[in-house]
Amino acid sequence: MTERADDADRSTAGLWITFEGGDGVGKTTQATLLEEWLSGCGHTVVRTREPGGTEVGTLIRDIVLHHRGDVAPRAEALLYAADRAHHIATLVRPALARGEVVIQDRYLDSSVAYQGAGRVLDATEIRDLSLWASEGALPDVTVLLDLEPADARARLDADDKPFDRLEAEKADFHARVRAAFLSLAEAEPGRFLVVDASRPAADIAEAVRERVMARLGGVRAPH
Repeated sequence: MTERADDADRSTAGLWITFEGGDGVGKTTQATLLEEWLSGCGHTVVRTREPGGTEVGTLIRDIVLHHRGDVAPRAEALLYAADRAHHIATLVRPALARGEVVIQDRYLDSSVAYQGAGRVLDATEIRDLSLWASEGALPDVTVLLDLEPADARARLDADDKPFDRLEAEKADFHARVRAAFLSLAEAEPGRFLVVDASRPAADIAEAVRERVMARLGGVRAPH
């Protein structure tokens, strides 16, 4: 059975926020701005990502994003699920149990979008696999930064860095990924905040803060 992070079995209520969207939409920028704001408000913040939020995750990240050569789609999905199982058990749940705020770059919605829609696997099976791996854990807030794939690709090109295995996929792959993200957000409006990622970064950050403040029930003033 799935559980919201605030319904999980923990003695102190933390808050779990994930950032989702295609490559190049600005997740890192917004996660950094949110972390700085929450820290300034007196909250203890744990910043993490999938894959790669743990030592085990770093090894898996190197395989799924930087391995030279093919990785079978189902093998790729299983690797992401393996990372997720370890990450949630050893990092996310303990942080939430301490009452901390977890800001995470990507979670199971990325698997549904990338391995489900992108790799044309069964989205329900991919989601169920991730929920099994994480013992049903779902974030309190998921921020979906939405951007036309062509605009996202232009941002990646401007960065002048080598593409990883997923960034290097063709336009139709990224179009399927975007459509999947939007469908997920439509199905769970209580969890998702969808933001136009073409807006100025400061405007996006303000929209994110408003949603987070609503979940926190007000925040302490910076000190």
